[in-house]
Amino acid sequence: MNSRIEDIIAQIQEYIDGCKYQAFSSSKIIVDREELYGLLDDLHASVPVEIERHRQIIANKEEILNDARKKANQLIEEATVQTNELINEHAIMQQAYTQANEVMALSSRKADAVLRQANEEATAYRESAVAYVEGLLDELETLSTNTLAQANDAHSVLSASLENYIRTLRQNKQALVRESLVPEESEGTDGEYTEDAGEGTSEELKLI
Repeated sequence: MNSRIEDIIAQIQEYIDGCKYQAFSSSKIIVDREELYGLLDDLHASVPVEIERHRQIIANKEEILNDARKKANQLIEEATVQTNELINEHAIMQQAYTQANEVMALSSRKADAVLRQANEEATAYRESAVAYVEGLLDELETLSTNTLAQANDAHSVLSASLENYIRTLRQNKQALVRESLVPEESEGTDGEYTEDAGEGTSEELKLI
């Protein structure tokens, strides 16, 4: 029978398997943050329940020991009565104590086995849950880092384009100013105005 933690982990795995892949990627997926956090909250809430279950197992171990003590005390009391009646029957007393010790030893071994198994299961569940959640957080961190890098790259390209645009505007402005300062006609050596005297001094405006 699966525990609540195992069921939630299976739900998380099923959710991740059902997520859509990110565009142009065969490994990155798009997750619903709220839904994933909801599953993680369920997982976190189930841990105390599993711990309480294992505490109950430990409590049952104490009940087993108490029951063994009662049985041992009962055997000792019965042996004591028999010993008082048959003081010379030393073997009866020895047998009673031996049986009592065997019962206590057997019960103690059973209780220790139950406690050890409970501790091992609790440790395994905790380590599995922590490792799985850490893996999911690592994937989310990687996805966020890649997204940020892509955004930075896009910002760099946009900045470079704007800088080039501004540089071209300034060059066109400077060329326009220089062209406006050149006279349309200049006076020749024999007193006549010669057209195209400033030919080649103006610059064409650059297209943006």
